[in-house]
Amino acid sequence: MKAIFNVVKPGLQTTVQDLGRYGYQQYGISPSGAMDSFSMQVANYLVGNVDGEAVLEAALAGPRLEALSDIVIAICGGDFIPKVDGVEVKMWKSFLLRKGQALEIGSSNHGARAYIAVGGGIDVPLVLGSRSTFLNGKFGGYKGRALQKGDVLYGAPSLRKPFKRLHPELVPQYSKEKTVRVILGPHENKFTEHSINRFLNEDFMVTHQSNRMGYQLKGPKLEHIGGPDIISDPIPFGGVQVPASGQPIILLADRQTTGGYTRIATIISVDIPKLAQAVPDTIIHFTKVSIEEAQRLYVKRQRLLRYLQLGAAN
Repeated sequence: MKAIFNVVKPGLQTTVQDLGRYGYQQYGISPSGAMDSFSMQVANYLVGNVDGEAVLEAALAGPRLEALSDIVIAICGGDFIPKVDGVEVKMWKSFLLRKGQALEIGSSNHGARAYIAVGGGIDVPLVLGSRSTFLNGKFGGYKGRALQKGDVLYGAPSLRKPFKRLHPELVPQYSKEKTVRVILGPHENKFTEHSINRFLNEDFMVTHQSNRMGYQLKGPKLEHIGGPDIISDPIPFGGVQVPASGQPIILLADRQTTGGYTRIATIISVDIPKLAQAVPDTIIHFTKVSIEEAQRLYVKRQRLLRYLQLGAAN
């Protein structure tokens, strides 16, 4: 392994993530992993990596990194303005970063997270089959924490021919108003009909009390039938939990593994990457779809990712 990055400035919260740590929720271990798996996977494809190779996830304000080897990188995700030695570089495109050059991600104009993939991946220890950082558990990733000034990252640089890019028509657009699709339930019978209608027809706002564990929303109060408590059950990525306050919480990558509050809906998997790019004060609209429609959209997204993977490999 070779040293690939020296962390000159860590950014607001930069962590090592992959597609997550699955199979351990029964033991109380969160899956973690990239919040926006679409951007993460595309970044990996652009530098020639396989599915799930570890990347850097930077939130809101990214790091300044010094290259310690010649590496091929790609940056995908929110609308950041990355620069190399002060010169702006394009996102959603792979390029060669020379030893000694400085990469600065900067702040986001739109969207919340950037993903930095390196050809050959980022080498941190596997913990329970994943390299993802679980911040609350303080394990995985780089020493179980966000990057700090002076950290050195290692990898096995693969200098595939750079300059591969995602077609502009496929680059997601991020705004401060989003419509996300949900499947109602599993506890919709615990809410009044009026509350279901409010959930699907009124606006909710992402508050500043939001992080990788979940987004707390502010909007019309959702009223329960018989109270908010249930027998604790497993929490899915994108579950919309409603505690006694009547204000929804969308549970995300670092969520608790079980919960004892009603869930009014679950966000479909193809819309979670879009949701993951929501910044505080983003307005969220919920719209209902069927399980069959959610499955159709998932298959379509997976076909696109496979197409992009094969295209990047050629």
